Amino acid sequence: MTDTVLIPDIPDDSRARRNVAVLVAAQAVLGAQMPMIFVVAGLAGQSLASNICFATLPISLIVLGSMLSATPVSHLMQTYGRRAGFMLGAMAGAVGGAIGAYGLYVASFPLFLFGSLITGTYMSAQGFYRFAAADTASDGFRPKAISYVMAGGLLSAIIGPQLVKLTSQAMVIPFLGTYLAVIALNLGGAFLFLLLDIPKPPVPSLDAPRGRTRMELLKTPRIAVAVICAMVAYALMNLVMTSTPLAVVGCGFTANRAADIVTAHVLAMYIPSFFTGHLIARFGVEKIVATGLLILAAAGAVALQGIEIGNFFGALILLGFGWNFGFIGATTMLAGAHAPHERGRMQGLNDLLVFGGVTFASLASGGLMNCSGGDAQAGWTAVNLAMAPFLVLAGGALIWLMLRPKDA
Repeated sequence: MTDTVLIPDIPDDSRARRNVAVLVAAQAVLGAQMPMIFVVAGLAGQSLASNICFATLPISLIVLGSMLSATPVSHLMQTYGRRAGFMLGAMAGAVGGAIGAYGLYVASFPLFLFGSLITGTYMSAQGFYRFAAADTASDGFRPKAISYVMAGGLLSAIIGPQLVKLTSQAMVIPFLGTYLAVIALNLGGAFLFLLLDIPKPPVPSLDAPRGRTRMELLKTPRIAVAVICAMVAYALMNLVMTSTPLAVVGCGFTANRAADIVTAHVLAMYIPSFFTGHLIARFGVEKIVATGLLILAAAGAVALQGIEIGNFFGALILLGFGWNFGFIGATTMLAGAHAPHERGRMQGLNDLLVFGGVTFASLASGGLMNCSGGDAQAGWTAVNLAMAPFLVLAGGALIWLMLRPKDA
């Protein structure tokens, strides 16, 4: 009698791997505009604004635009598919770049701010790349898919700041060339989404499960903690990164040096993505999120040690690593805590809350940096001290979740 050997089913992730490749390319090409804008927007705002306390307001409005468009973009994707939402984001990026360029040309701060607000729709759509990576992936491949897409930011970390060096002073009006390059990236990168193969969500039948309400979702402990940790990781990264070019230039270094520091920071944001998914699968998502929060605290500690160029590089590199572990971990935690038919509702709500926190952080960044009553060093110190209470909040929430009974 021959024994029957049962071979376990191995999920076919070929479609998911193709989609991941497309999203990695989109993250690299279209995503390059975000480090470009984060390098120059505060410096451009400083030259256009009548009050330097509002220098980082362009970045704040990008994040505000992202927050306001998160729910509509999520609903659009739930109804018409990921491709439609991503194409809309790229077009918004091009339009926002064009309005920003015209604002620089006529030296109009309000126009420049309006362009920034429109650009926020691109930022919102980009935030869904990580969720799209999970749409067609098996449970085992999902955390790796999310990590690989985030790793596409490695190329954007190189392309974006290098384009800033080539374009920021290429025209008579500073930074105008950078915004023209942003337009080109969006128009060219939009064609990548024609290669996506993600099915449109099925139209729910009348007797299909409605899923939990937004409030019921937020009352789910695992979802609540995932959202809190994502908010804190992203908001604190934005708080410090937004002020970095102002701090670097204010402490006597050049704008090109600031671009180098942002390059190192964004590389640190995405290099861990090659192994973050593996670490989550091996050690558990809660431990990876906790590690991210500890690294963010270490970034603040390094920044408070001084204003030498090494301090800036060290702090921003640690900030990138901390964001990666904290944010990818929280995203993975959230992706496994809701049903497929709740996807659009939960992901839109998550990004609304996350980018709401980031908007607050970017607004606070300019005020702390430029208007805290001292020089650039005093402003930089204020920015980094502001991280502490939010890290305590997220760490406390995570510890509470880990100590809860699993079936509670």
